[in-house]
This record gives sequence, structure tokens and C-alpha cells, in this order.
Amino acid sequence: MYDQFDALIFDMDGTLVDSGQLHERAWIATLTHYQIPVDRPFMRSLAGVSTMASIEILLKKFNCNPAAHLSEISEFKERYVEDHLKALVKPTALMETVRQYHGKKPMAIGTGASRREAEKIIAACGLDKYIHCLVSADQVKNPKPAPDTFLRCAQLLGVMPERCVVFEDAKLGLQAAVAAGMAGVDVLRVHNIINDYFL
Repeated sequence: MYDQFDALIFDMDGTLVDSGQLHERAWIATLTHYQIPVDRPFMRSLAGVSTMASIEILLKKFNCNPAAHLSEISEFKERYVEDHLKALVKPTALMETVRQYHGKKPMAIGTGASRREAEKIIAACGLDKYIHCLVSADQVKNPKPAPDTFLRCAQLLGVMPERCVVFEDAKLGLQAAVAAGMAGVDVLRVHNIINDYFL
């Protein structure tokens, strides 16, 4: 189905990994702990935005001034994810595509998560043996919806951006793919993969 491309790049959460409930619960625990309102539709709209950027946006929207630093809030959320990921994550139906092209085309993950968090989730799902490289939000200057994440993936894979296809569940991620000059696949529309994150 994707034979015309030289490389495949996958978003992680909600695309290659079914982790919507993990992140929803992690955010609810984090926001409750730091007394930040939980606005479900607004959280859904932030799908694809990095954890640090999401915290900044939330604090500004709700005019919150927690005593904790942004990094502490992010750490709290990441700890929750690490403590619960084995029970709440699994690969999506795109695993079939990964297996189909394993050994035939280079593959990368470009995610809005931190590298530490992403590595643990990928390992828990058994995806680490299939993926050639991982680019996380803390490895680029401008995370999604900027094209930096996907452009870095292409660079690491040694493939021109226009020869890459990106799989995404979030509008902001698809915007990043277009900005990178890559073909974008909406996994909900094409593969019927539903991210139940704050749905």
C-alpha cells in the first residue's frame, strides 16, 4: 500500500501505540495534583502538542500560577505514565504495516513525547526492534506542528522528505507532515484507528 515511498514515519501516541487512556489518566492525575482545571474538549484539542508546551498553554489559558516549575509538573506526568504504561498500552492495527515493511524500508517514530517516555512505551509494545530511529519533542528546537520532528526523522533515515510518508492521528501532526513536504496519512480516516484520548 505504501510501496511508492522510501521511508515510513509514525507518530507514536494514538497512531502506532494505543495509549489514549494512559495519557488521559496521567493528565487528569497531574492537573488535579497541581490544581489546574481539566477541560476535556480543550485537552483533546492539544493532541499532538508536546507535554511541556501543553503545560504552558494550560497555565496561560486558566491563568494558573502553581508553585511548581514546568519541569516538575512534566516530571509528575511522566512518572505516572511510567508507572502505568505496561497495563495501558498496546500497538494499534498499524503494527501490521510495520511488520510488512520491516527489513524492506527504514522506519522512524516522530513523537511529541519526551525521549525517556517514548523509549519506555516503545519497548513495552515491542516496537523497538522494528524502528530505526526515534525523534522526540525534547530533541528538536520546534516540536509539532513545526516540521522539525519529521525532517529530523528523514535526515536520520537518510531519505529525502518528499520520499517519506507520515502516519498521524492529530491535526497538528498532519500539519507538521505537510510543512515537512511529506505525504500525510490520517490513521482515523485510512486505517480506522481511533484515539480515545479525552474523547
